[in-house]
Amino acid sequence: MNLPPAKSSGKLDEKQRKALVSLLADEDPKVYRTVRQKLLSCGPIAAQWVREHCLSNDPVLRRHAQEINQYFSRQDADTQLLAFCLNQGEDFDLEHGALLLARTQYPTINIEAYSAWLDRMAEDLRERVDLSGDPVQVLGAMADYLFAEQRFAGDETNFHDPDNNYLNRVLDRRKGNHISLSVVYLLVARRLGLPVAGIGLPGYFVCRYQSSRQEIYIDPFRKGRLLAKADCVKYVVQLQHRFDESCLVPVSARRILLRICANLHQIYTHLKSPAQAERLQRYLVALAK
Repeated sequence: MNLPPAKSSGKLDEKQRKALVSLLADEDPKVYRTVRQKLLSCGPIAAQWVREHCLSNDPVLRRHAQEINQYFSRQDADTQLLAFCLNQGEDFDLEHGALLLARTQYPTINIEAYSAWLDRMAEDLRERVDLSGDPVQVLGAMADYLFAEQRFAGDETNFHDPDNNYLNRVLDRRKGNHISLSVVYLLVARRLGLPVAGIGLPGYFVCRYQSSRQEIYIDPFRKGRLLAKADCVKYVVQLQHRFDESCLVPVSARRILLRICANLHQIYTHLKSPAQAERLQRYLVALAK
């Protein structure tokens, strides 16, 4: 394999670029690793060079071009999320933050489409529920819609699947963990103007409906089951944590995203994915400011 020589400035002219990109069609893994390294060293401009080949009829060229393009897309998503975390306050837009996090793993997702999906679910509920009615009935109708009709459910089979933490995958698969399903519940409830907040219990996550008259806890992981305060205390004790009233203080959007990233960091560390774990560590540092 002969890579095209670079000019003294380190830049490639058009002929050199085309020669380099053409080598992406080589099936030899060693050739691909060398070409990939060379392209990545050229920076984000290399994504433009390979983009047209992402739809190539040659499966090898197509796959390699897509991998290069995805690398730079993820890099861009990483930069956007870090900037968001560093420049926002405590109560930022949770939905936007969660979808920016999703883009760091799935860079081609359409953020607006997922927001529109949440809009649509809220509209469905608004048309069929008297939001000024008894809160227990309203929350019961939400549970029927989200967990019976839409079939959202806690992933008890593969709880530590990373996809249970990425909002796009939770919406795609209708499956998640206790915090990601609580995020879906929160985002729909807020569209309906309901006074619902996230409650970060030690080792668990629930939502709370709070009005001047009523305090109702909701467990989205268990199909929207309604809870009393005593049930939350029981959860904490069962998980062998010490309970005090601070356990029931609503958590900010920043703390929710921080907790999701901590989950992912732990999962990737367990899966021995150091690059992924390092990426999540950067987000944790940015969110912990």
